[in-house]
Amino acid sequence: MDIIDSIILGIIEGITEFLPISSTGHLIVASEFLGIDQNSVTKAYEVIIQFAAILAVVLNYPSKFTFKHIDLWTKIFIAFLPIAAIGFLFSNQVKALFSLEVVAIMFIIGGIVFLIVEKFYDESKHITSDVEDVTYKQSLYIGLAQIFALIPGTSRAGSSIIGAMLVGLNRKASAEFSFLLAFPVMCATTGYDLLKHHNELFSDANLMNLLVGFVISFLVAFIAIKLFLKFLENFTFVAFGIYRILFGIILLIVM
Repeated sequence: MDIIDSIILGIIEGITEFLPISSTGHLIVASEFLGIDQNSVTKAYEVIIQFAAILAVVLNYPSKFTFKHIDLWTKIFIAFLPIAAIGFLFSNQVKALFSLEVVAIMFIIGGIVFLIVEKFYDESKHITSDVEDVTYKQSLYIGLAQIFALIPGTSRAGSSIIGAMLVGLNRKASAEFSFLLAFPVMCATTGYDLLKHHNELFSDANLMNLLVGFVISFLVAFIAIKLFLKFLENFTFVAFGIYRILFGIILLIVM
């Protein structure tokens, strides 16, 4: 991986992390077309630039990261537990799923799910419009939905947003809860990968690439969050569902 590859992956990560279109799936596809080997170091690098994107949440929602919101973070922790437990227990099986074919299929399935949910979704009946008002029960259900994100191409944001919409959150609250939920998920994942691969990641050969990708991912993600929320003020998730289906079909054709 050279500096140009790092910039490209940083941009892709920053744009896709918070959209329901699977950042991991896009990184796998981009790495394949750039000729980057999907070895343990590359995967750890991708996790770290994902963490950079997650830090953009802190900058967008600084007031949420205080002790005044301990109740909210307790709910977020509850939502985090299912994916943490399943991911830890079945980590080898999850890694075995990483392939372009799986990514393509899950893009299509996820797109269909979004279209179905939007077809029957009535925002006027979804009264939870503020993440502070999410209940413990809703948090648990959102966390259970997020487990599907362990399958490459499903999208962590997509699965948690769908879960939130199904349990009564409006679109904006669903997206914002998903943003905040990403923080403990990526902190845990990044910490684990740093422990496993710190020698390779922080070698002289990789340090500059890692730094550039980290900064690019952070800046692009910060802008993407603001634009995404602005988009949801006037539009639904239908466009993302259509994009996922088309992207998955194209992948299956060109593989």
